[in-house]
This record gives sequence, structure tokens and C-alpha cells, in this order.
Amino acid sequence: MFSSLTQKLQGVFDQLARRGKLSEADVDVALKEVRLALLEADVHFSVVKSFLDRVRARAIGAEVSKSLNPAQQVVKIVHEELIATLGEPGKLELHGPAPRIILLAGLQGSGKTTMAAKLARRLRGQGERVMLVAADMYRPAAVKQLQTLGAAIDVPVFTSLGRPVDLAGQAVSQAERQGMTVVIVDTAGRIQLDAMMMSEALAIKERTKPVEILLVADAMTGQESVRVAESFHKQLGLTGLILTKVDGDARGGAAISMRAVTGVPIKFLGVGEKVDAIELFDPGRLAGRILGMGDVLGLIERAEAMDKQKAAESAERLVAGQFTLEDFITQLREVRKMGPVGQLLGMIPGLGGRVQIDEQAVEKQLKHTEAIINSMTRAERRNPDVLNASRKRRVAAGAGRQVYEVNQLLKQFKDMQKLMKQMGNKRGKFPLPKFR
Repeated sequence: MFSSLTQKLQGVFDQLARRGKLSEADVDVALKEVRLALLEADVHFSVVKSFLDRVRARAIGAEVSKSLNPAQQVVKIVHEELIATLGEPGKLELHGPAPRIILLAGLQGSGKTTMAAKLARRLRGQGERVMLVAADMYRPAAVKQLQTLGAAIDVPVFTSLGRPVDLAGQAVSQAERQGMTVVIVDTAGRIQLDAMMMSEALAIKERTKPVEILLVADAMTGQESVRVAESFHKQLGLTGLILTKVDGDARGGAAISMRAVTGVPIKFLGVGEKVDAIELFDPGRLAGRILGMGDVLGLIERAEAMDKQKAAESAERLVAGQFTLEDFITQLREVRKMGPVGQLLGMIPGLGGRVQIDEQAVEKQLKHTEAIINSMTRAERRNPDVLNASRKRRVAAGAGRQVYEVNQLLKQFKDMQKLMKQMGNKRGKFPLPKFR
């Protein structure tokens, strides 16, 4: 998400950087380009106007004119005002007697059921005793989906026949008896907003008395998601927003607009399909990604998913020239846990919006590489030199690839081994990284 917006904003800032001093005319030309970029990214027009008015007032003032580097000062102002537009991060308010109820609302297809499981897993990891409630009785297989997700994360799922409002009430009673501390209710979604949907959600709210009413909104629907948020907030009184599919090809306008238009804080971002693909919303970090400044903290958090012991052992073997294809496939899997390559590059300061890659092509190539290595025997992975022509044909057939692809992989691996061995001979100049 944001890749197109980031590219355009980087282009504007690069043009500003070529000028020594900035005149009022220079600022106006730059802000016109910023305005077009934001509108094309589906940012609500009222949000764009308010945002640019604040930026312009500061950009033509003393803090820029007296700055040693005016262009950098303008970028700083844009960054600060973007953070202000995104709003303060919202935290879950889990206060009061247990069980505390979290009500999830949203349109069908927004990723609400999957988000219920993500939240449950996150809260259980924080020591809460969580129950999921399958109150979506209309979408085919919705109950089964939540049961499957619940089983995968070891969280109980309450189901029952009858009206969703009665089901929700029964679930809360059972949660009280079982000593649960948090109940997450997955309410029904519809293809579009309708009176029946709202009245049912309102009835569940009245019956369960939730401490949090969270709207799960698809970031890829652009300005439509802002209208949906406004409608839900008017009817239910939302306490927070969760944006899903932030890892997709969305233009990003919803994330920038929703907080400003509704006044409701964004609390979480869904950044993938897996049950651990959820991030706390941090306006500073998101603004940094949008402006191509990176997100070092986010990168570090994803790196925490890697096995430090395996990484340290592989690094030692790498510089010692003992790195095998077994080590390579292990490290490849660890890196893939961190998320799509495009997301990771976007988190590196200075690369956001500047490095364009075909994520699908990269992911496809990584899968092919893994298939080829998996098709080898353990002996072949540890000593690729034993791979003669007949063995290569067997490996290629087992992986569903061509022999030339096996040869390419082996050549690249040997080149890497050679380079790492050279570095290992100069360990004073290339010290091993520290893994903690």
C-alpha cells in the first residue's frame, strides 16, 4: 500500500531539494503536486484541503525561510502534519468487570472474521482468557471459518442456533461461568449497508454492553470505506477502527482520511492473511512509510520472528565457507516469515517509493527456489558438488522446474559461497553481526 503515493511525494521533495531557497511560489507549486498525489490516492478532499492549509501556513513562515535546508524543513512539516492528520494511536480499553466484550462490525469481505482471530491470538498472548463468538449467521461458512481459526490458535468459539442477539447473550453468560476475561463477537456483515444490519448490530450492542465497538474496514475500498465508517459511527458509536489489507495494492487514502473524517481512532492494521499479521497503529511509523522515510522499528519487530540461534549459527558457517543449501533454505524460510519483500524494502529508510519490484514475481521465484532445494536429498543439500546430470534431472522433475533453473541456482549459490569465504578471510574488516 502507498507505493504510488510515496513515489509521487518523493518526486515532489526531490524537486524541492534542487532549490537553495524556497519562495512562496515554489511552495505553492510543490503543494499543488502534493494535492494531486493525495487526491489520486483517494484521500478525502476535505482532509486534503485542511492538511495543505496547515502545511502551507508553516512552509511559508519563518521556520522554513530561516532554515539552513528549506527543502528538508518542508518534508519535516509534511511529516508532522501527516501524523496530526492520522491522529493519536488508539489502545484497546479493556476496563471494567470481566468478561469485557469487543464487538466487531463491518461489511462482508472486509476481513472481519479473520481479524477476530488475530485479535484473539494477540490478547491471549497478553494473558487474557479469550472466547470468540460466531454471530455471523448469514454468510455461508462464516461459523465454520471462525471455528477453524479458533482451533488453530487454541481459542474456544461459541456457536448456537437462533437469533444472533440471543446467541451473543448466551455467549456472554457462558463466558462468565467459564471465567473468560475477553469475549470477541464477530457480527454479521453485508454486501452493503442496510437497516436490518444496523438494527441487529445495535441489538447485540444493547444486550452485551461492549467496552469496544470496532469497525473492521477494507483499506482497498478507498473513499467508500470512509462513508461506511461514518454510517457505522452514527448508528453504533464506534470506539475504534481497524484497517485490513494494508499489505495490498490500496492507494492508501482510507488510512489517511478515516481518522480525520470520523474522529474515531485507528487501533490496528491488518498486514497480511496469517493470524499473526496484525500491527498496532502508530501514526509516526505509518507517516514515515508514506513519505519514504522507512519504518526501522517495524523492521526490527518483524526480525524478532526470526530464530536468533539459527541465524547466528548460519552466520558463523557462512563466513567460514561451510554454508550449505540446508542453511540457505532455513534462512530463506526465516526471512519469509518477516513478510513480503516489497513491505520489507518499504521499511528501509530511503528506499520507500524508490525501489520498485514485482512482488508476485519475487515470491514466485522464492517458491521455485524452495521447491528445487526441497527436491534434493540431504546429502545433495550439504554437498551440491555431487549433483551430476542425472541427479539434476531428478531434482528438476521433483520440483516441477527445468534443469537450467537448477543449474542457475547452483551457480548463484557457489558465487555466494565464494564471496562469503573471501569476506571470512577478512573478518577484521567484516565482523560478524551480533544476534541477541
